[in-house]
Amino acid sequence: MDLISQIRKPVEVSLGDYNSLYEATLQSDNPLLDEVLRHTGKHRGKQLRPLLVLLAARLCDKVTDKSLQVALSLELLHTASLLHDDVVDQSPMRRGQPSVNAQWGNKVAVLIGDFLLAKVIGITNDLHNSRILAILSDLGKSLSCGELVQMHVGQTMWISEAQYISVIEQKTARLFEACMEAGAESTGGTQRQRSALKEWGRLFGLCFQIRDDIFDYSDCEDIGKPTMMDLRDGKVTLPLIISLQRAPKDEAAHIKQLGEALAEHAPDLDQHDAEEQIKAFVMRYQGVEYAQQKMLEYQQKAEKALAIFRPITTAQRDTKKSLMLAFQYAINRLV
Repeated sequence: MDLISQIRKPVEVSLGDYNSLYEATLQSDNPLLDEVLRHTGKHRGKQLRPLLVLLAARLCDKVTDKSLQVALSLELLHTASLLHDDVVDQSPMRRGQPSVNAQWGNKVAVLIGDFLLAKVIGITNDLHNSRILAILSDLGKSLSCGELVQMHVGQTMWISEAQYISVIEQKTARLFEACMEAGAESTGGTQRQRSALKEWGRLFGLCFQIRDDIFDYSDCEDIGKPTMMDLRDGKVTLPLIISLQRAPKDEAAHIKQLGEALAEHAPDLDQHDAEEQIKAFVMRYQGVEYAQQKMLEYQQKAEKALAIFRPITTAQRDTKKSLMLAFQYAINRLV
């Protein structure tokens, strides 16, 4: 059994119920809307966000209909944000297929994103739970603010570790925070349980994004994204940030020049040579090792956050185990 299958096991039946709800909710009589929604739902990956919602609910008590609705709302909100992000970034691909904006144009992508947000509002309103509404509302604001912060710091390109953490907290960690907190709330979790799971989600999200950023400096052919993409997009991430701090000023200045030339797509630049120099620089100053150590520190803190849960039943023990396996997946994943 692979790792994801082990993680899913305590809520496998509930995930089936979630998928049925997802498909029923996104059916439409509008031909264009239906076509685009089928396109966006074609490759849903590991379904990590709804999976975490259901695991959080199961750890506190049991998965309810409200838990399924919360999982759906968060997934639709996430999908809407991706559609809008692809328009902003002019991204041609999403999850291995043409992005909606590339295939149908920016106007359709924005309108589909707006449609999904309207669905989220309707679903959340029907839950009659002000705390869940506040969680989703705060998440929507955070995702937008995170993108704006990234655009602002991106004007200088060279950011500090603190600025980097601030960006990924708002763009990635808050989403996983919301999954865990809302999952706990959906099944009547206590304030202490909600706070612990929210902290676990924050740490998981930071780790998940750092792992994603390490891919930029990998030579492994099995990873799920091209290397050096972030730097070519003008985004400087943790392995390079730390390496620049550790290097002599003249060497760091040279690497910054290469990075800026890559981001500007300078016509006279030997792109392959520049990328190899930057990768070698990050390896020399152990930027990847620093990022990996950071993830392990987050994992230890996440284990402490879950210490308040003292499972009595086999199902609860399995659910708690699944959450820590999920953390292992975040640290070691290749896609």
